[in-house]
Amino acid sequence: MDREYHGMDLFNAIESGDYPKWTMYVQIMTEEQAKNHYENPFDITKIWRHAEYPLIEVGELELNRNPENYFAEVEQAAFAPAHVVPGIGFSPDRFLQGRLFAYGDAQRYRLGVNHNHIPVNRAKVEVNEYHRDGAMRTDGNYGATPAYTPNSYGVWTAQPEVSEPPLDIEGAMWRYDPKDDPTDDCFRAGGDLWRVLTEDKRQLLIQNTADDIAPVTENVKYRHAVHCYLADETYGERMTEALGLDLDKVKELSKLDHKGLIEATLK
Repeated sequence: MDREYHGMDLFNAIESGDYPKWTMYVQIMTEEQAKNHYENPFDITKIWRHAEYPLIEVGELELNRNPENYFAEVEQAAFAPAHVVPGIGFSPDRFLQGRLFAYGDAQRYRLGVNHNHIPVNRAKVEVNEYHRDGAMRTDGNYGATPAYTPNSYGVWTAQPEVSEPPLDIEGAMWRYDPKDDPTDDCFRAGGDLWRVLTEDKRQLLIQNTADDIAPVTENVKYRHAVHCYLADETYGERMTEALGLDLDKVKELSKLDHKGLIEATLK
């Protein structure tokens, strides 16, 4: 009856001292391991298996205070993956690369070019940056410090010791469509996920998918069923049955390459 139930539950839990908390883990892959990995480790559709790259505990994340002023602390908050501390760089994951620009761009439009000076977004430790001027600049704006480099004062220069570590890139870069990369396996991760799902979750996956794509044309349903079959034969068989398709046809289509599958299921 309350569309804000989850927010209310979170607020009340924190208010009563029942702080929600999570253990935070990371997975680490060396550059050498990334170069020799059997699939693109920076592809957002792939996973790093825990058996190969075990979870390493970092600490605990706890929410222990509610905002005192919702507008000031929540609506003006500007989270962005581009905000990192020295020593952390950015992977060539295309999804991340797009977000590095898009988040900041949206915040400049929403909150202004100096949104990083709003208290909720301001760094806890003062930092020197290259950005100056702009609307709503409320501090000293670096005073009379030269705003250009190189200069004869030895200021406003780059600090290579805190620069992002250089990314060692080699080999062909398939930048437009992953399907064009002959070394890419688009179905391994999907099959692995299916095989670790419990039976009740498998049933939910099949039923929800069948319900969601019920209105689409039959050729698209065949493409999806083939993809499921290539990930795991049982997965494909059950999806085929749920969609009311011909299993023999799905098996035949699964023998085609991507281009052949598209051409065989144009309509």
